[in-house]
Amino acid sequence: MSPRRPSWMQNDWSVVKRGWDAQVLGEAPHKFQNALEAVKTLRAEPKANDQYLPPFVIVDESGKSVGPIVDGDAVVTFNFRADRMVMLAKALEFPDFDKFDRVRVPKIKYAGMLQYDGELKLPSKYLVSPPLIERTSGEYLVKNGVRTFACSETVKFGHVTFFWNGNRSGYFDETREEYVEIPSDSGITFNEQPKMKALEIAERTRDAILSGKFDQVRINLPNGDMVGHTGDIEATVVACKAADEAVKMVLDAVEQVGGIYLVTADHGNAEDMVKRNKAGQPMLDKSGSIQILTSHTLQPVPVAIGGPGLHPGVRFRSDIQTPGLANVAATVMNLHGFQAPADYETTLIEVVDK
Repeated sequence: MSPRRPSWMQNDWSVVKRGWDAQVLGEAPHKFQNALEAVKTLRAEPKANDQYLPPFVIVDESGKSVGPIVDGDAVVTFNFRADRMVMLAKALEFPDFDKFDRVRVPKIKYAGMLQYDGELKLPSKYLVSPPLIERTSGEYLVKNGVRTFACSETVKFGHVTFFWNGNRSGYFDETREEYVEIPSDSGITFNEQPKMKALEIAERTRDAILSGKFDQVRINLPNGDMVGHTGDIEATVVACKAADEAVKMVLDAVEQVGGIYLVTADHGNAEDMVKRNKAGQPMLDKSGSIQILTSHTLQPVPVAIGGPGLHPGVRFRSDIQTPGLANVAATVMNLHGFQAPADYETTLIEVVDK
């Protein structure tokens, strides 16, 4: 199977259109005299947060937008993540762009902080060469015969495929890999359907495990992250319960086939949704209400390794001072019976003879 453009990189063009309308056309549902007034006003709306702050423009006394992108401007886009940047670069650079009516396309000098898509060469001009990520754990295992299944829903599908593989689209070996994308809900905020597609992901993963066709499955359950960002605590509780149910379904399948599991996260989000002061006490706004935290948290995340297939002498190492996500790759390789390359971050586990 030839590489394809992953849908997670172009899954909601309405978001880009709202940005285009505000930034290029100078049109938005909210107009303000200055940015401070805009943020204060919009943040005062019920359930408002930075994740879903509606678009606005700054206007002069006559109501005319003061800063649209026009002919002759220089524009630089920057973001750590590639997905939305690729979409915006298409809108700015593709003459035959057809995802929405741009109305006008300004003649600008445009560059990205990085080139976010090396295959499509987007953006065509960039300030810093993108990092070359080679010899990922996924590539190593596939090339050593490990049959792999990867699954998530659209909003995190790239995290178990494109990002996991070092910003590379497609398969390393189509005969040994299968990628399954469950379409995410679109047109709504995540707290409206907080279960998201957790159970569908788990069902497909369970079936893959029980099929006997794969040596490794990797999945991402987005609920705690995506619903947590909305600041809706009640919805986040529902989201976490759905994720728990999904994890149980997968672990039950691992148990049934005598396998090994590794469960972890790349950051916290849903375990603490309240802004706190240095003493750890909840912070209050001017009205006395608790301030909701919608960003990622800074607490360490857990990692759990187990299953009937785990060698009884396997233990977590105690000599790693600051273990983290970077140590997981070598750990997974070890669990498959391989020695990780010497320049990888060290494994989290060791075998202790009984």
